[in-house]
Amino acid sequence: MSAGKVLLGVLAGVSAGALLGILFAPDKGKVTREKISHTGEDYVGSMKKKFNDFRDNITEKFDKVKEEVADYAQKHKAGADL
Repeated sequence: MSAGKVLLGVLAGVSAGALLGILFAPDKGKVTREKISHTGEDYVGSMKKKFNDFRDNITEKFDKVKEEVADYAQKHKAGADL
């Protein structure tokens, strides 16, 4: 099983558990709805941050590989010119 599927399963389980916990809490409906809304906003913010971190990490790695390939090509071209 891939790490992505495991992470997705864990996040789904945590979300379902949090939602059920809030729904069974002895609060008024308005308070419960506000808690659900805030929890959802927290999860969305967390997922956006993780996605942005992932994207930045991939971008950095791509730029590094691109630079290494350009350096290699330049060295290879300089060797071929001799």
